[in-house]
Amino acid sequence: MEIGQPIARARRYEVVTDEKASGSTYTPAGLADFVAAQMIREWDGAQTSPLRILDPAVGEGELLASLLKHIPSHIPVEVHGFDNDQRALEAATARLTAAHPLASLHLAFGDFLEITCSSGSAGGLFGSGSPDTFDMIIANPPYVRTQIMGASTAQALADQFGLTGRVDLYHAFLLAIAKCLRPHGVAGIIVSNRFMTTKAGATVRRAICERLHLRHAWDLGDTKLFEAAVLPAVLIAEGLNGSPRTTPTFTSIYETKDESQSKAESVIAAISTPGVVAVPDGRRFRVQSGLLDTSREIDGVWRVATQANDAWLATVDRNTWATFGDLGKVRVGVKTCADRVFIRSDWGSLPEDERPELLRPLTTHHIGRRFRPDVALDTRQIVYPHESIDGKRKTINLGAYPRTQKYLTQHRAALEERSYVIEAGRQWYEVWVPQDPGAWSHPKLVFRDISEEPCFWIDLDKTIVNGDCYWLICDDPRREDLLWLAVSVGNSTFIEAFYDHRFNNKLYAGRRRFITQYVEKFPLPDPTTPIATSIITLAKRVYETAGTSESDAIQKELDALVWASFGLEPNKA
Repeated sequence: MEIGQPIARARRYEVVTDEKASGSTYTPAGLADFVAAQMIREWDGAQTSPLRILDPAVGEGELLASLLKHIPSHIPVEVHGFDNDQRALEAATARLTAAHPLASLHLAFGDFLEITCSSGSAGGLFGSGSPDTFDMIIANPPYVRTQIMGASTAQALADQFGLTGRVDLYHAFLLAIAKCLRPHGVAGIIVSNRFMTTKAGATVRRAICERLHLRHAWDLGDTKLFEAAVLPAVLIAEGLNGSPRTTPTFTSIYETKDESQSKAESVIAAISTPGVVAVPDGRRFRVQSGLLDTSREIDGVWRVATQANDAWLATVDRNTWATFGDLGKVRVGVKTCADRVFIRSDWGSLPEDERPELLRPLTTHHIGRRFRPDVALDTRQIVYPHESIDGKRKTINLGAYPRTQKYLTQHRAALEERSYVIEAGRQWYEVWVPQDPGAWSHPKLVFRDISEEPCFWIDLDKTIVNGDCYWLICDDPRREDLLWLAVSVGNSTFIEAFYDHRFNNKLYAGRRRFITQYVEKFPLPDPTTPIATSIITLAKRVYETAGTSESDAIQKELDALVWASFGLEPNKA
């Protein structure tokens, strides 16, 4: 598929709204004004005549309207913009013409990426073979994830812009904007904050640092500035011009339950107020500002570096013996892509001679509880047609299990609708992501993906872990005690503080993402020390007494020991 064609929807994601498919998320006026003001602050006043401005995804013109009202009226401006929504484009044209009659408007129906990539097309941005450039670019690019675009469109974008991994549409917009920004020009871009802290965002982080002179970044976190479930970020960048690079400043704002230290008239106003800030609707936000730290790697995860944060993390590093990832590989649970067939809680309602032989106990997030799962909360089991032979995963011979064969055959039509399974050369009755069948019998550390507070537990029941959880086993089975040390660290208030210092990334309502790339970097203290030995002993006691007041009391003692094992005091983060 060529980039200029309408975004294709992947088959598994056919039922999505038009807004989700197009990525349309219009910018609130307050945020538009904030971006425009920051751009003017960065602008050195140098200009071509007229001043050339671009919005590659105009929408109804909110960003352009804000920027134009911040530019002195005596400066002639030439405004360019593109959008695939004819109605929105007409509304933007009428609005900007009325408010800024002296501006030269060139708003066109079309796809900015198609035009930017058509280097030889007449009349396009690259009509002469070199990019048409702009003094100012203000943008809220469409946010469309790979799953919605479809693999062919995502691959086309990746090839065109040199991206790897999972490609979201706004990644390509960022790099196309970098092409069109003049030296000393200024760009103000609103994007999803996902690229700052995910593995998939590594190539984009690298490209931004290489192709733009980033001046300031704001992670606007869970401020809910958009009606859609978008966690936004704002980037202010300068075009490359040969001047020495300086370390960008980085500001983050996330909701907190801590007592406020000051007040602001709005969330936008709070962004510029360090500390814990209360806003009129009752919410409180922690605002941190410092330098952008990437751990000395050009594509490293972005975080706020302050003297206090760095000192805290340095203390942790000095007391870290290993990480969770050193124990073993962190994996997500199984994914069947046909849960209604494979996973049920009513297998007992089937006659015994119809019940599949390959039923296995299943761990889901529903039974999640710190240290020890509450298995009574979910009785689902899974048909698991995989086995390990000589250390290699194999799909079972269905004919050897007649009741399983009969059951799955009844659902064959539904299972074969998973065309990607067949196209991958797999059997029609396979679990799409089965993981390692030989690993399920080992003691496991299991944890929930998304939660406000961490929830890690030990599985000693040889269950299969569902895809709503993550898990790991020790590469060295003789070192099972390390799982008990890990579960204690994972459930501590220390690890909440570590997460916030190191990754600084949350979803709405203060929820954290406990995914591979974060959890594998969680630290562990030296297991041979007396304090670590005590932690392991108490963790096993918590497991034995789970759900009782005794367990709760021991967990408080454990929490204090974990902090001490890293040379820190609780609540002094």
